[in-house]
Amino acid sequence: MARPSRYPTELRERAVRMVMESRQDYPHESAAIRSVAAKLGISSTESLRKWLRQAEIDGGVRAGKTSDEIAEIKALKREVAELRRANEILKSASAFFASMSK
Repeated sequence: MARPSRYPTELRERAVRMVMESRQDYPHESAAIRSVAAKLGISSTESLRKWLRQAEIDGGVRAGKTSDEIAEIKALKREVAELRRANEILKSASAFFASMSK
């Protein structure tokens, strides 16, 4: 299970919005990211960069898996793992009962 984020969703969204709105005011995107991170007290510019990339994917600007697709994949992986565990239990039970009937 992933650890909870240090930053609330509202702060993440605001930071991404600020970078998108101020990109043209800086010579390159990383300068805008550093500036916004400093203003909002975000210690890791890399985190802000990742949030920005994910927002671009979710908005259809950049190719990649959307947040909804990522969540669906995680849910399906959990379901597959649970079904595999259930299958193993059923196989063991089947083998147990088969040996008892002999």
